[in-house]
Amino acid sequence: MLWTPRLVRLVAVGAGVGVLGIAFAVRGLADGALEQHSGTLLYGSLVYLAVLFCRTRGAPLVTAAIAIGFCWLVECAQLTGIPAELSARSLLARLVLGAQFDPTDLAWYPVGVVPLVAVHWLLAARARHRGRATERPVEAERPLATPR
Repeated sequence: MLWTPRLVRLVAVGAGVGVLGIAFAVRGLADGALEQHSGTLLYGSLVYLAVLFCRTRGAPLVTAAIAIGFCWLVECAQLTGIPAELSARSLLARLVLGAQFDPTDLAWYPVGVVPLVAVHWLLAARARHRGRATERPVEAERPLATPR
């Protein structure tokens, strides 16, 4: 399979819809710590998929670093009170920015990103391996010598 930017974006959107489905299912069926921590790690997963959507050719570790960095930035911004004020006015802002700093969230974001890094890495390695398997060796391109 050829991983074109368009295909990567389609897969990222499909996976994002799946992650949102899981998040809403957990939110509807659970409460307390499970709801809070799963929401945090699934947020990290969504951010990873958003970064992949924007940077389709990005390496898995670079994509992960950007995603985790963004999550940590948003979490630390909650110390300023600005996200809380915006969240009080908008449900979308509350979902994206959160409202209250929680230091345990800093550890949960990578938990949501690491499985996607592994899948991304495996798919990229598989695509590279298939690309090499279809290439012909240089020796095969030379005409064979005819016996005299």
